[in-house]
This record gives sequence, C-alpha cells and structure tokens, in this order.
Amino acid sequence: MTRIHRLIGLSALALLAAGVPAFARADRAAVERTAADRVTVGWTAAGPVDVFIADRPVSDPAAAQPVAADDRTGRVEVAVDSAARPYFLLRDKADGSLVPVAERVVPLTQGSNFRDIGGYAGADGRHVRWGLIYRSGATPLLTADDLARIHALGLVNMIDLRSSEERELAPTKIHGVIYSAVAYSMEDMMKMAGQGAGPTGGLYRAFPKMLVPQLRDVFNTLMENQGPIVYNCSAGQDRTGFTTAMVLAALGVPRDTILADYHLSTAYRHPRWEMPVIDPAAFPGNRIARFFASHQDPTAERKPEPLYDRDGKSLLLASFAEIDRRYGSVDAYLEKEVGVTAADLATLRANYLE
Repeated sequence: MTRIHRLIGLSALALLAAGVPAFARADRAAVERTAADRVTVGWTAAGPVDVFIADRPVSDPAAAQPVAADDRTGRVEVAVDSAARPYFLLRDKADGSLVPVAERVVPLTQGSNFRDIGGYAGADGRHVRWGLIYRSGATPLLTADDLARIHALGLVNMIDLRSSEERELAPTKIHGVIYSAVAYSMEDMMKMAGQGAGPTGGLYRAFPKMLVPQLRDVFNTLMENQGPIVYNCSAGQDRTGFTTAMVLAALGVPRDTILADYHLSTAYRHPRWEMPVIDPAAFPGNRIARFFASHQDPTAERKPEPLYDRDGKSLLLASFAEIDRRYGSVDAYLEKEVGVTAADLATLRANYLE
C-alpha cells in the first residue's frame, strides 16, 4: 500500500458531501476548491511529500510543475486558473510512491452534479484513472464559462440517459462531442416508479432491465477507449447513479465505495439548473411538459431529497438486490444482459485503472 492514501472510504466521502474537507480524516488525499482561483490539496503521510500540478492527469513528476517540496504539513493551498481543471501528483519522499488526485466535482456556475469518478480503489490494488469518466446531471443552462471549462476536459463522447421527452424539453448545450441517446418515454419510467417521477425502490429494481440499451452504449464506448466520456440523466443521481454503479463494479470498486459515491449526489445536485422553466404550450405534443411545469417554482430553490427508502436503506441497494437475486453477481449480469465478457472486463481494467 502506498504511504499516501487516496480518497476511497465511505466516511471520507460523507465528509466531502457535507462540505468538510475529506483530508480532515487521516489516511486520505483530496482536493477541495476554496475559491474560484484557489484549491487546497490535503493528505496524510508519515514524512515529507512533494506536490506537483499539471493541466492533465499525469503519473510522472517530470510532466508536471512543482508547487511544494518536502512538505510535512499535509495541506497546501494552490492558486489555479479559474477556467482550468488542475490535476495533482503527490510523491512520498520516504519510498517514492506516487498518488494522483483531483477535484471530485467540476465546478460549474449553472451545472449540476458534474463529477469525475476517478481515484477510487478498484481491482488488484489499482485505482480508477482521473479525467476519463464523468457523470452528470442535465446540461441545458450552462454558461459560456461553464462550456469553456467542460471543453477543456477533452470530452469525446456524451451519452444521454434521459427520456425522449426530457431531451426535447432541455437539450444539452454541450456540442462538439459524439452524442448518443436511446429513445424511450418518461411516462413508462414514471409507471415503474409507482408514483410521480420521484425515485423509488420499484424504479431501482426496474433499472437492471430498463437501462440495458443505455448500458450497452456506455460500455461499448468505454471499450472503444477514444478518450474522456460523460453520461448523464436529468438529476445525475438515479439513472446515472445506477450506470455509475455498474461501471465502478466492472472496475472492481467495492460496493460500499460505490454507494458512497452514489450518495454524493444529494450534496452536488443543483436542481434549478437541470431544467429550464417550461411553458407547456410550447410543447403541445409532449405530455411530460405539463408534469414538469406543474412542479416548477422559479422563485424557490429546490433541495435534493436524500436517496433512501422509507426504511432508511439506500435506494441503489434495490438495484443490487435485484441483480444478485436474478444473476448472482454484477459480472454475471453484465455478461448476460449487456454483453460485457470476462475478457472485456480485463480490457476495461487495463484502460481505466492505474
């Protein structure tokens, strides 16, 4: 195990979601943005650490710029370009071990829940690479600065998990990438939920069947390994949360870490930026338009609901339970329904773990 540890644990993720710097706990490394042009890099190590910064994920200090040397404080504040995404590399002077780390969330003025799933511990002691797989909420209201920040990520593919109605009401502003989506009706999804459009255990039990076409799109894109991808739904928590669970599970990330990442959506969502104000008259053929319009209040800031059922269990556990019951494991589910073979898993891990 490296002497500098990555942000992987449930407790650290919960602290991060609560706005507490994750490096407040021992044995963690994390990056927190404290101002538009400033971040704090924190870590725990037995001895001195060198800190390097780069404009892309790197694994060689020679490809980065030094920002601190022989630092024993475990905390460094760094001035950064407010329009750029910084990546850091920590080198433990005791044994030369290297740990890359970056911000979990891409800071956007009018975005919601746009974050990197890098850094988590995966198969064979390796970790998910930063800067390659992003998850997000809808992106219809991004500012010009937001779009510039996203463009700097170098995205190649965008996979939209939303229904046909949602995509009509709130088209993405992200262009210049390979865009794909599967046509389906939100009315069908609402029926699965059993009540309105809110997340329920019934909906999560339906995800393993309902989202097979979308998962095939995501995994086929990952297998092509053309560059960074982002996938999204409206909130970036339910359909995106299930999809992320399957991606992280395929990479060997433990289930408790997957659940912790899933629950970060409660802190990182900004519902006001996920859907523009809807005038149903402008969409006469879209019955979902009236539903969204009836739930909108432009004068109020809607807060996300925690993702637990009435018994206090994580909603995502309903998806895992359905997969375990029907298939025995996520790997078996992915092979039978999505077409991801054992050889594919090895390829994915080679490409997305380090």
